[in-house]
Amino acid sequence: MVFSLTWLPEVLEGAGLKVAEHPGWRTRGRGDVGKIRGVICHHTAGASAVHGVMPTLNTLVNGRAATATTKALSGPLAQLGLARDGTWIVIAAGRANHAGEGVWRGVTTGNTSMIGVEAENTGLPNDSPWPEVQMDAYVRGVAAILKKIGAGADMCCGHKEYALPPKRKSDPSFEMGPFRDKVAEILTGTAVTRPLIPAVDANLRPTLRRGAQGDLVKQMQRKLKLADDGVFGPATEAAVRAFQRKLGLVPDGIVGPRSWLELDKL
Repeated sequence: MVFSLTWLPEVLEGAGLKVAEHPGWRTRGRGDVGKIRGVICHHTAGASAVHGVMPTLNTLVNGRAATATTKALSGPLAQLGLARDGTWIVIAAGRANHAGEGVWRGVTTGNTSMIGVEAENTGLPNDSPWPEVQMDAYVRGVAAILKKIGAGADMCCGHKEYALPPKRKSDPSFEMGPFRDKVAEILTGTAVTRPLIPAVDANLRPTLRRGAQGDLVKQMQRKLKLADDGVFGPATEAAVRAFQRKLGLVPDGIVGPRSWLELDKL
């Protein structure tokens, strides 16, 4: 069945963020969620940057096996992943196993009532400071979600703040107070934001995404062997995502400089 959080990509894209939809996300979940009250921020404690921008994605989708110190946990482990390059990856529209026992602002049902975000970071000193583009996207994405549900910045917490008993968790590795302050600035309209994708490539071709129209869209469609109607609609976006996925690019469905470079090779 399709679960409730199908609005996630639209809200994040509306905030000007890069968004990639993982196949099957609309029907993925441990059952459905209830009323969403806020967001819990995590880091993955996964592999280092040399392994890519989101090496922990498969674990977030499918769960983790038992180790000598941890029990097995079925996926999905979050509704959203945040790659090192600032791309939001939509993993599940339903309930995820991300919170465990805890409390924040009276909410004790974290898995049902809070959206879980797993940002790619080892949590170790050699993975700090976090990439600026990732932190900027983290703040903006959380703010967009809170605005959607009608909540303030105080309804964003770190897993380390939510989890019980105290000090059971240490993620995320950054300080949550300043993070909430930045979220609040966006919610009140006082923050200065920047585009995450360049407006044009080296040949001055604009970045194309769903809704674009014109001759450049036709050119791109022909390269992908699509009907060249010049309208960047859902079918074109799906083809762009498939093309990006095949080449190992972030499948965000947006034709920016890197995607133009690969399309030129066709």
